[in-house]
Amino acid sequence: MPRIRTTRTKKPPEGYEDIESILDDYAKKMRDAENESHEGKRKAESLWPIMRISHTRSRYIYELYYKREAITKELYDWLLKEGYADANLIAKWKKTGYEKLCCLRCIQTKDMNYQGSTCICRVPKAQVRSGTVVECVHCGKCLVSLFLVCD
Repeated sequence: MPRIRTTRTKKPPEGYEDIESILDDYAKKMRDAENESHEGKRKAESLWPIMRISHTRSRYIYELYYKREAITKELYDWLLKEGYADANLIAKWKKTGYEKLCCLRCIQTKDMNYQGSTCICRVPKAQVRSGTVVECVHCGKCLVSLFLVCD
């Protein structure tokens, strides 16, 4: 028989009280985004607000630990274990060239229209035709090119 999960979890580490209100705000925003009406939206478009909130929450925790050094390693590990942040996305942010990555789906080549290519939100703005507005299918990030590109 599988082990039955109970609601009892390990007590949060010291310092959690300082960021608890902000994480609760993210949880409220996430609930609102999940309960939002999906009528008139494409299938992928209904997930964009959820992905944006998840991204900003993960980015907040990443910056608290790596940039501002405001939380301890113990608290950071606990937040990742409890699912407050996406550990795989944070691992990519630590690598060069991936600092502004919006989601992991944008670097997977199998989900693209042309096999082996990259997502449009990963292409530098200077390489997109002038005056075009391109929207990422996975995360909804808009890319507007204002530069003139020579063919």
